[in-house]
Amino acid sequence: MYDIVVIGAGVVGGMVARRLAKYKLNICMLEKENDVAMGATKANSAIVHAGFDAKEGSLKAKMNVRGSQMMPSVTEELGVKYLRNESLVVAFENERAEVEAIYERGIKNGVEGLKILERSELLELEPNLNPELSCALLAPTGAIVCPYELCIAAVGNAMDNGADLRLNFEVASIEKKDGYYTINSVDGESVDAKIVINSAGVYADKIAAMTGDDDFHVHARRGEYMILDKECGSFVQRTVFHTPTKMGKGILVSPTVDGNLLLGPTATDIEDKEDKSVTAEGYAQIISRVGDNVSGIPFGKVITSFCGLRAVGSTGDFIIKLRDGVLTLGGIESPGLTSAPAIAEYVEELLRDSGVEMIEKSDYEPRRRPAHAFNNMTLEEKNEVIKRDPRYGRIVCRCEGITEGEIVDAIHTNPGARDVDGIKRRTRSGMGRCQGGFCSPIVVQIIARELGIPFEEVTKFGKGSTINYGKTKGDK
Repeated sequence: MYDIVVIGAGVVGGMVARRLAKYKLNICMLEKENDVAMGATKANSAIVHAGFDAKEGSLKAKMNVRGSQMMPSVTEELGVKYLRNESLVVAFENERAEVEAIYERGIKNGVEGLKILERSELLELEPNLNPELSCALLAPTGAIVCPYELCIAAVGNAMDNGADLRLNFEVASIEKKDGYYTINSVDGESVDAKIVINSAGVYADKIAAMTGDDDFHVHARRGEYMILDKECGSFVQRTVFHTPTKMGKGILVSPTVDGNLLLGPTATDIEDKEDKSVTAEGYAQIISRVGDNVSGIPFGKVITSFCGLRAVGSTGDFIIKLRDGVLTLGGIESPGLTSAPAIAEYVEELLRDSGVEMIEKSDYEPRRRPAHAFNNMTLEEKNEVIKRDPRYGRIVCRCEGITEGEIVDAIHTNPGARDVDGIKRRTRSGMGRCQGGFCSPIVVQIIARELGIPFEEVTKFGKGSTINYGKTKGDK
Protein backbone atom coordinates (compact mmCIF):
# COMPACT_ATOMS: atom_id res chain seq x y z
CA MET A 1 0.00 0.00 0.00
CA TYR A 2 1.41 3.36 -1.04
CA ASP A 3 0.52 6.61 0.67
CA ILE A 4 0.64 8.42 -2.69
CA VAL A 5 0.69 7.30 -6.31
CA VAL A 6 1.55 9.88 -8.99
CA ILE A 7 0.21 8.96 -12.43
CA GLY A 8 2.44 10.46 -15.09
CA ALA A 9 6.21 10.98 -14.87
CA GLY A 10 6.53 14.21 -16.83
CA VAL A 11 8.10 17.32 -15.38
CA VAL A 12 5.04 18.18 -13.26
CA GLY A 13 4.62 14.67 -11.89
CA GLY A 14 8.37 14.45 -11.31
CA MET A 15 8.47 17.74 -9.44
CA VAL A 16 5.48 16.70 -7.30
CA ALA A 17 7.10 13.36 -6.41
CA ARG A 18 10.39 15.09 -5.57
CA ARG A 19 8.63 17.63 -3.35
CA LEU A 20 6.74 14.96 -1.43
CA ALA A 21 9.75 12.64 -1.16
CA LYS A 22 11.20 14.82 1.59
CA TYR A 23 8.46 13.53 3.88
CA LYS A 24 7.93 10.11 5.42
CA LEU A 25 5.50 9.08 2.72
CA ASN A 26 5.51 5.90 0.64
CA ILE A 27 5.41 7.21 -2.95
CA CYS A 28 5.19 5.55 -6.35
CA MET A 29 5.25 7.11 -9.83
CA LEU A 30 3.43 5.31 -12.65
CA GLU A 31 4.39 6.00 -16.28
CA LYS A 32 2.88 4.33 -19.34
CA GLU A 33 6.00 4.75 -21.49
CA ASN A 34 9.42 3.10 -21.34
CA ASP A 35 10.98 6.21 -19.79
CA VAL A 36 10.12 9.41 -17.98
CA ALA A 37 9.71 12.78 -19.76
CA MET A 38 8.04 11.14 -22.77
CA GLY A 39 5.03 13.44 -23.19
CA ALA A 40 4.93 17.22 -23.49
CA THR A 41 8.06 17.39 -21.34
CA LYS A 42 10.38 16.04 -24.04
CA ALA A 43 9.06 18.27 -26.83
CA ASN A 44 8.41 21.88 -25.92
CA SER A 45 9.98 25.33 -26.19
CA ALA A 46 12.20 24.90 -23.09
CA ILE A 47 11.33 28.41 -21.91
CA VAL A 48 11.14 29.55 -18.30
CA HIS A 49 8.45 32.17 -18.86
CA ALA A 50 8.56 35.40 -16.89
CA GLY A 51 4.77 35.41 -16.30
CA PHE A 52 3.41 38.37 -18.25
CA ASP A 53 1.13 36.39 -20.56
CA ALA A 54 -1.35 34.59 -18.30
CA LYS A 55 -4.55 36.33 -17.21
CA GLU A 56 -4.09 38.10 -13.91
CA GLY A 57 -5.49 36.20 -10.92
CA SER A 58 -5.48 32.85 -12.75
CA LEU A 59 -3.70 29.75 -11.51
CA LYS A 60 -1.52 29.98 -14.61
CA ALA A 61 -0.36 33.45 -13.64
CA LYS A 62 0.25 32.59 -9.99
CA MET A 63 2.07 29.31 -10.71
CA ASN A 64 4.07 30.86 -13.55
CA VAL A 65 5.49 33.77 -11.57
CA ARG A 66 6.20 31.63 -8.51
CA GLY A 67 7.76 28.88 -10.63
CA SER A 68 9.98 31.40 -12.41
CA GLN A 69 11.20 32.62 -9.03
CA MET A 70 11.89 29.06 -7.82
CA MET A 71 13.61 27.77 -10.96
CA PRO A 72 17.17 29.08 -10.31
CA SER A 73 17.43 27.31 -6.95
CA VAL A 74 15.65 24.15 -8.16
CA THR A 75 17.95 23.75 -11.17
CA GLU A 76 21.00 24.46 -9.02
CA GLU A 77 20.01 21.73 -6.54
CA LEU A 78 19.32 19.25 -9.34
CA GLY A 79 22.45 20.06 -11.33
CA VAL A 80 20.46 21.11 -14.40
CA LYS A 81 21.53 23.73 -16.92
CA TYR A 82 19.65 27.04 -16.55
CA LEU A 83 20.32 30.33 -18.33
CA ARG A 84 18.54 33.61 -17.62
CA ASN A 85 18.86 34.97 -21.17
CA GLU A 86 15.85 37.36 -21.04
CA SER A 87 12.77 37.34 -23.28
CA LEU A 88 11.57 39.77 -25.93
CA VAL A 89 8.01 40.06 -27.22
CA VAL A 90 8.39 41.94 -30.49
CA ALA A 91 5.73 43.81 -32.46
CA PHE A 92 5.08 45.93 -35.51
CA GLU A 93 3.66 49.42 -35.01
CA ASN A 94 0.06 48.27 -35.48
CA GLU A 95 0.60 45.75 -32.65
CA ARG A 96 1.93 48.25 -30.12
CA ALA A 97 -1.29 48.13 -28.09
CA GLU A 98 -0.74 44.39 -27.52
CA VAL A 99 2.74 45.01 -26.15
CA GLU A 100 1.39 47.67 -23.80
CA ALA A 101 -1.40 45.31 -22.69
CA ILE A 102 0.92 42.44 -21.80
CA TYR A 103 3.22 44.91 -20.04
CA GLU A 104 0.30 45.98 -17.83
CA ARG A 105 -0.74 42.38 -17.30
CA GLY A 106 2.81 41.44 -16.32
CA ILE A 107 2.94 44.24 -13.76
CA LYS A 108 -0.34 43.03 -12.24
CA ASN A 109 1.04 39.47 -12.16
CA GLY A 110 4.07 40.65 -10.19
CA VAL A 111 6.72 40.17 -12.90
CA GLU A 112 9.80 42.23 -12.11
CA GLY A 113 11.86 44.42 -14.42
CA LEU A 114 9.53 44.64 -17.41
CA LYS A 115 10.35 47.37 -19.89
CA ILE A 116 9.06 48.48 -23.31
CA LEU A 117 11.83 49.06 -25.86
CA GLU A 118 11.70 51.12 -29.03
CA ARG A 119 13.17 50.06 -32.39
CA SER A 120 16.66 51.49 -31.91
CA GLU A 121 17.09 49.92 -28.47
CA LEU A 122 15.72 46.66 -29.77
CA LEU A 123 18.09 46.36 -32.73
CA GLU A 124 21.02 47.32 -30.55
CA LEU A 125 20.27 44.34 -28.29
CA GLU A 126 19.53 41.91 -31.12
CA PRO A 127 20.98 43.04 -34.50
CA ASN A 128 19.43 40.08 -36.40
CA LEU A 129 15.85 41.08 -35.61
CA ASN A 130 13.54 42.13 -38.42
CA PRO A 131 14.35 45.86 -38.88
CA GLU A 132 10.68 46.60 -39.56
CA LEU A 133 9.74 45.79 -35.97
CA SER A 134 8.66 48.84 -34.01
CA CYS A 135 8.84 47.92 -30.31
CA ALA A 136 9.11 45.07 -27.84
CA LEU A 137 8.53 44.04 -24.25
CA LEU A 138 11.75 43.07 -22.48
CA ALA A 139 11.40 40.57 -19.63
CA PRO A 140 14.73 40.25 -17.75
CA THR A 141 13.53 37.23 -15.74
CA GLY A 142 12.88 35.14 -18.87
CA ALA A 143 15.15 32.09 -19.03
CA ILE A 144 15.80 28.77 -20.75
CA VAL A 145 16.31 25.26 -19.40
CA CYS A 146 16.41 21.68 -20.72
CA PRO A 147 12.93 20.31 -19.92
CA TYR A 148 13.61 16.59 -20.16
CA GLU A 149 16.87 16.97 -18.24
CA LEU A 150 14.93 18.78 -15.50
CA CYS A 151 12.33 16.02 -15.40
CA ILE A 152 14.90 13.20 -15.33
CA ALA A 153 16.72 14.94 -12.49
CA ALA A 154 13.52 15.55 -10.50
CA VAL A 155 12.33 11.94 -10.87
CA GLY A 156 15.82 10.67 -10.09
CA ASN A 157 16.05 12.83 -6.99
CA ALA A 158 12.66 11.53 -5.83
CA MET A 159 13.91 7.96 -6.35
CA ASP A 160 17.17 8.69 -4.55
CA ASN A 161 15.00 9.73 -1.61
CA GLY A 162 12.93 6.54 -1.59
CA ALA A 163 10.19 6.97 -4.22
CA ASP A 164 9.43 4.07 -6.58
CA LEU A 165 9.04 4.31 -10.35
CA ARG A 166 7.10 1.80 -12.45
CA LEU A 167 7.50 2.20 -16.21
CA ASN A 168 5.30 0.67 -18.92
CA PHE A 169 2.37 0.91 -16.50
CA GLU A 170 -0.57 2.16 -18.55
CA VAL A 171 -3.58 2.74 -16.32
CA ALA A 172 -6.68 0.86 -17.43
CA SER A 173 -8.98 1.48 -14.47
CA ILE A 174 -9.12 2.89 -10.95
CA GLU A 175 -11.26 1.29 -8.29
CA LYS A 176 -12.34 3.10 -5.13
CA LYS A 177 -12.06 0.89 -2.08
CA ASP A 178 -12.61 1.53 1.63
CA GLY A 179 -10.11 4.33 2.31
CA TYR A 180 -7.87 3.72 -0.69
CA TYR A 181 -7.74 3.24 -4.46
CA THR A 182 -6.57 0.33 -6.61
CA ILE A 183 -4.95 1.39 -9.87
CA ASN A 184 -4.98 -1.35 -12.51
CA SER A 185 -2.78 -1.51 -15.61
CA VAL A 186 -3.66 -2.79 -19.08
CA ASP A 187 -1.28 -5.70 -18.42
CA GLY A 188 -3.10 -6.84 -15.30
CA GLU A 189 -0.79 -5.31 -12.70
CA SER A 190 -2.17 -3.22 -9.85
CA VAL A 191 -1.04 -0.91 -7.07
CA ASP A 192 -2.93 0.43 -4.07
CA ALA A 193 -2.73 3.99 -2.80
CA LYS A 194 -4.43 6.15 -0.20
CA ILE A 195 -4.09 9.21 -2.45
CA VAL A 196 -3.93 9.39 -6.25
CA ILE A 197 -2.29 12.35 -7.97
CA ASN A 198 -3.36 12.62 -11.60
CA SER A 199 -0.57 14.23 -13.64
CA ALA A 200 -1.28 12.41 -16.89
CA GLY A 201 -0.89 15.31 -19.34
CA VAL A 202 -3.12 14.96 -22.39
CA TYR A 203 -4.75 11.95 -20.71
CA ALA A 204 -5.57 13.74 -17.44
CA ASP A 205 -9.28 13.84 -18.36
CA LYS A 206 -9.30 10.10 -19.08
CA ILE A 207 -7.71 9.33 -15.71
CA ALA A 208 -10.08 11.75 -13.96
CA ALA A 209 -13.07 10.02 -15.52
CA MET A 210 -11.87 6.72 -14.03
CA THR A 211 -12.37 8.31 -10.60
CA GLY A 212 -15.83 9.69 -11.44
CA ASP A 213 -14.71 13.19 -12.44
CA ASP A 214 -15.87 14.20 -15.92
CA ASP A 215 -15.99 17.95 -15.30
CA PHE A 216 -13.34 18.84 -17.87
CA HIS A 217 -11.89 17.81 -21.21
CA VAL A 218 -8.31 17.90 -22.45
CA HIS A 219 -7.38 17.99 -26.12
CA ALA A 220 -3.95 17.97 -27.74
CA ARG A 221 -2.39 20.96 -29.50
CA ARG A 222 0.33 19.92 -31.93
CA GLY A 223 3.45 22.06 -32.04
CA GLU A 224 6.23 21.43 -34.57
CA TYR A 225 9.79 22.67 -34.12
CA MET A 226 13.06 22.91 -36.02
CA ILE A 227 16.54 22.71 -34.44
CA LEU A 228 19.57 24.34 -36.04
CA ASP A 229 23.21 23.37 -35.64
CA LYS A 230 25.26 24.78 -32.78
CA GLU A 231 27.07 27.18 -35.09
CA CYS A 232 23.74 29.07 -35.23
CA GLY A 233 23.18 29.12 -31.46
CA SER A 234 24.22 32.75 -31.05
CA PHE A 235 22.05 34.09 -33.88
CA VAL A 236 19.96 35.64 -31.11
CA GLN A 237 20.92 35.91 -27.46
CA ARG A 238 17.38 36.27 -26.10
CA THR A 239 14.20 34.31 -26.58
CA VAL A 240 12.21 36.19 -29.21
CA PHE A 241 8.40 35.90 -29.30
CA HIS A 242 5.84 37.78 -31.33
CA THR A 243 2.71 39.20 -29.70
CA PRO A 244 0.59 36.24 -28.52
CA THR A 245 -2.74 35.01 -29.89
CA LYS A 246 -5.45 32.77 -28.44
CA MET A 247 -3.51 29.78 -29.85
CA GLY A 248 -0.39 30.58 -27.86
CA LYS A 249 2.80 32.58 -28.04
CA GLY A 250 3.40 31.96 -31.72
CA ILE A 251 6.58 31.05 -33.59
CA LEU A 252 9.57 31.85 -31.39
CA VAL A 253 13.29 31.99 -32.04
CA SER A 254 15.48 31.04 -29.10
CA PRO A 255 18.91 29.75 -28.20
CA THR A 256 18.96 26.55 -26.16
CA VAL A 257 21.01 25.82 -23.06
CA ASP A 258 22.99 23.34 -25.16
CA GLY A 259 23.96 25.93 -27.79
CA ASN A 260 21.54 25.20 -30.64
CA LEU A 261 18.91 27.50 -32.14
CA LEU A 262 15.23 26.57 -31.74
CA LEU A 263 12.39 27.64 -34.07
CA GLY A 264 8.68 27.00 -33.45
CA PRO A 265 6.14 25.88 -32.48
CA THR A 266 3.18 25.70 -34.79
CA ALA A 267 -0.21 25.33 -33.10
CA THR A 268 -2.89 22.94 -34.38
CA ASP A 269 -5.69 21.60 -32.19
CA ILE A 270 -6.31 17.87 -32.67
CA GLU A 271 -8.21 15.09 -30.91
CA ASP A 272 -5.61 12.37 -31.59
CA LYS A 273 -3.47 12.38 -28.46
CA GLU A 274 -0.67 10.35 -30.06
CA ASP A 275 -0.10 12.27 -33.32
CA LYS A 276 3.46 13.58 -33.04
CA SER A 277 4.26 13.53 -36.75
CA VAL A 278 6.28 16.30 -38.37
CA THR A 279 4.89 17.67 -41.62
CA ALA A 280 5.88 19.64 -44.68
CA GLU A 281 3.08 22.05 -43.77
CA GLY A 282 4.60 22.62 -40.34
CA TYR A 283 8.00 23.28 -41.86
CA ALA A 284 6.48 25.75 -44.31
CA GLN A 285 4.60 27.58 -41.57
CA ILE A 286 7.70 28.00 -39.41
CA ILE A 287 9.79 29.20 -42.36
CA SER A 288 7.13 31.68 -43.49
CA ARG A 289 6.43 33.11 -40.04
CA VAL A 290 9.85 33.22 -38.39
CA GLY A 291 10.93 36.14 -40.60
CA ASP A 292 8.40 38.36 -38.82
CA ASN A 293 10.73 38.20 -35.84
CA VAL A 294 14.25 37.49 -37.08
CA SER A 295 15.87 38.11 -40.46
CA GLY A 296 18.28 35.82 -42.29
CA ILE A 297 17.73 32.55 -40.42
CA PRO A 298 20.08 29.97 -42.05
CA PHE A 299 17.53 27.22 -42.66
CA GLY A 300 20.19 25.15 -44.42
CA LYS A 301 21.65 24.48 -40.96
CA VAL A 302 18.56 22.62 -39.67
CA ILE A 303 19.75 19.30 -38.20
CA THR A 304 16.42 17.88 -36.97
CA SER A 305 12.76 18.58 -36.29
CA PHE A 306 10.24 17.30 -33.78
CA CYS A 307 6.64 17.64 -32.67
CA GLY A 308 5.17 17.99 -29.19
CA LEU A 309 1.61 17.87 -27.85
CA ARG A 310 0.34 20.41 -25.34
CA ALA A 311 -2.46 19.45 -22.95
CA VAL A 312 -5.13 22.11 -23.48
CA GLY A 313 -7.89 22.04 -20.87
CA SER A 314 -11.48 23.08 -21.48
CA THR A 315 -11.50 25.61 -18.61
CA GLY A 316 -8.83 27.94 -20.02
CA ASP A 317 -6.78 27.65 -16.83
CA PHE A 318 -4.78 25.05 -14.95
CA ILE A 319 -7.10 22.54 -13.28
CA ILE A 320 -5.77 21.77 -9.81
CA LYS A 321 -8.25 20.25 -7.38
CA LEU A 322 -8.39 17.72 -4.54
CA ARG A 323 -11.52 15.68 -4.12
CA ASP A 324 -12.08 12.47 -2.19
CA GLY A 325 -8.43 11.42 -2.19
CA VAL A 326 -7.77 12.28 -5.85
CA LEU A 327 -5.65 15.33 -6.64
CA THR A 328 -6.08 16.30 -10.30
CA LEU A 329 -3.53 18.31 -12.26
CA GLY A 330 -5.18 18.89 -15.63
CA GLY A 331 -4.77 21.23 -18.57
CA ILE A 332 -1.17 21.96 -17.61
CA GLU A 333 -0.16 23.51 -20.92
CA SER A 334 2.29 26.40 -21.30
CA PRO A 335 3.59 27.72 -18.92
CA GLY A 336 3.51 24.26 -17.35
CA LEU A 337 7.28 23.72 -17.46
CA THR A 338 7.92 27.00 -15.66
CA SER A 339 5.11 26.35 -13.22
CA ALA A 340 6.13 22.80 -12.29
CA PRO A 341 8.07 23.64 -9.08
CA ALA A 342 5.27 25.95 -7.94
CA ILE A 343 2.60 23.36 -8.72
CA ALA A 344 4.54 20.86 -6.60
CA GLU A 345 4.65 23.39 -3.76
CA TYR A 346 0.90 23.99 -4.12
CA VAL A 347 0.19 20.24 -4.10
CA GLU A 348 2.13 19.95 -0.84
CA GLU A 349 -0.01 22.72 0.68
CA LEU A 350 -3.27 21.13 -0.50
CA LEU A 351 -2.33 17.73 0.93
CA ARG A 352 -1.21 19.21 4.25
CA ASP A 353 -4.42 21.25 4.52
CA SER A 354 -6.44 18.10 3.81
CA GLY A 355 -4.92 16.38 6.82
CA VAL A 356 -2.06 14.36 5.30
CA GLU A 357 0.65 13.99 7.93
CA MET A 358 3.87 15.62 6.71
CA ILE A 359 6.86 14.47 8.78
CA GLU A 360 10.19 15.47 7.26
CA LYS A 361 12.89 12.86 6.72
CA SER A 362 16.11 13.53 8.57
CA ASP A 363 18.18 12.18 5.68
CA TYR A 364 16.39 13.92 2.77
CA GLU A 365 18.90 15.02 0.13
CA PRO A 366 17.63 17.69 -2.30
CA ARG A 367 20.85 17.84 -4.31
CA ARG A 368 21.88 15.69 -7.25
CA ARG A 369 25.11 15.24 -9.17
CA PRO A 370 24.87 17.00 -12.58
CA ALA A 371 24.36 14.62 -15.49
CA HIS A 372 27.03 16.46 -17.47
CA ALA A 373 29.57 16.61 -14.65
CA PHE A 374 32.36 15.03 -16.72
CA ASN A 375 31.98 17.46 -19.62
CA ASN A 376 32.14 20.38 -17.19
CA MET A 377 35.43 19.27 -15.64
CA THR A 378 38.82 20.78 -16.35
CA LEU A 379 41.24 18.81 -18.50
CA GLU A 380 43.20 17.83 -15.40
CA GLU A 381 40.06 16.60 -13.64
CA LYS A 382 39.03 14.59 -16.70
CA ASN A 383 42.42 12.92 -16.84
CA GLU A 384 42.10 11.90 -13.19
CA VAL A 385 38.67 10.36 -13.87
CA ILE A 386 40.02 8.50 -16.93
CA LYS A 387 42.84 7.05 -14.83
CA ARG A 388 40.25 5.57 -12.47
CA ASP A 389 37.85 4.49 -15.22
CA PRO A 390 39.22 4.23 -18.80
CA ARG A 391 35.66 4.17 -20.21
CA TYR A 392 35.64 7.96 -19.79
CA GLY A 393 38.54 8.13 -22.24
CA ARG A 394 36.57 6.44 -25.06
CA ILE A 395 34.49 8.84 -27.17
CA VAL A 396 31.25 7.29 -28.43
CA CYS A 397 29.43 10.37 -29.79
CA ARG A 398 31.90 12.45 -31.79
CA CYS A 399 29.48 15.31 -32.49
CA GLU A 400 28.81 16.00 -28.80
CA GLY A 401 31.96 14.51 -27.30
CA ILE A 402 30.13 11.95 -25.14
CA THR A 403 32.11 9.10 -23.61
CA GLU A 404 31.32 5.47 -22.84
CA GLY A 405 31.63 6.27 -19.13
CA GLU A 406 28.86 8.86 -19.33
CA ILE A 407 26.59 6.43 -21.17
CA VAL A 408 27.18 3.73 -18.56
CA ASP A 409 26.41 6.31 -15.84
CA ALA A 410 23.12 7.15 -17.56
CA ILE A 411 22.10 3.49 -17.49
CA HIS A 412 22.85 3.04 -13.80
CA THR A 413 21.76 6.40 -12.36
CA ASN A 414 18.12 6.90 -11.29
CA PRO A 415 16.00 6.78 -13.39
CA GLY A 416 18.22 4.52 -15.52
CA ALA A 417 18.03 4.77 -19.32
CA ARG A 418 16.63 1.62 -20.94
CA ASP A 419 16.63 2.58 -24.62
CA VAL A 420 18.59 4.61 -27.17
CA ASP A 421 16.45 7.74 -26.85
CA GLY A 422 16.81 7.53 -23.07
CA ILE A 423 20.60 7.71 -23.48
CA LYS A 424 20.13 10.59 -25.90
CA ARG A 425 18.09 12.65 -23.44
CA ARG A 426 20.50 12.04 -20.57
CA THR A 427 23.84 12.47 -22.31
CA ARG A 428 23.13 14.20 -25.68
CA SER A 429 24.71 11.26 -27.48
CA GLY A 430 23.02 11.35 -30.90
CA MET A 431 21.91 14.99 -30.73
CA GLY A 432 24.67 16.46 -32.87
CA ARG A 433 25.01 17.04 -36.60
CA CYS A 434 24.86 13.39 -37.60
CA GLN A 435 21.85 12.71 -35.32
CA GLY A 436 23.21 9.39 -34.11
CA GLY A 437 24.41 8.12 -37.48
CA PHE A 438 27.74 7.01 -36.04
CA CYS A 439 27.14 6.47 -32.33
CA SER A 440 23.76 4.68 -32.22
CA PRO A 441 25.10 1.15 -32.98
CA ILE A 442 27.69 1.52 -30.21
CA VAL A 443 25.04 2.83 -27.79
CA VAL A 444 22.91 -0.26 -28.55
CA GLN A 445 25.88 -2.51 -27.72
CA ILE A 446 26.54 -0.69 -24.43
CA ILE A 447 22.89 -0.87 -23.35
CA ALA A 448 22.73 -4.59 -24.15
CA ARG A 449 25.96 -5.26 -22.27
CA GLU A 450 25.05 -3.22 -19.18
CA LEU A 451 21.49 -4.57 -18.90
CA GLY A 452 22.50 -8.13 -19.77
CA ILE A 453 20.01 -8.45 -22.64
CA PRO A 454 20.33 -9.49 -26.31
CA PHE A 455 21.07 -6.56 -28.60
CA GLU A 456 17.83 -7.30 -30.50
CA GLU A 457 15.87 -6.37 -27.37
CA VAL A 458 17.31 -2.84 -27.22
CA THR A 459 14.73 -0.40 -28.62
CA LYS A 460 14.75 3.19 -29.73
CA PHE A 461 12.05 4.34 -27.27
CA GLY A 462 10.29 1.25 -25.95
CA LYS A 463 7.55 -1.00 -27.26
CA GLY A 464 7.06 -0.81 -31.01
CA SER A 465 10.43 0.76 -31.81
CA THR A 466 12.62 -2.22 -32.66
CA ILE A 467 16.03 -1.33 -34.05
CA ASN A 468 17.64 -4.70 -34.80
CA TYR A 469 15.87 -7.93 -35.83
CA GLY A 470 18.97 -10.07 -36.01
CA LYS A 471 22.50 -10.40 -37.31
CA THR A 472 23.38 -10.54 -41.00
CA LYS A 473 26.80 -12.04 -40.24
CA GLY A 474 27.94 -14.53 -37.65
CA ASP A 475 30.21 -13.68 -34.73
CA LYS A 476 33.90 -13.82 -35.47
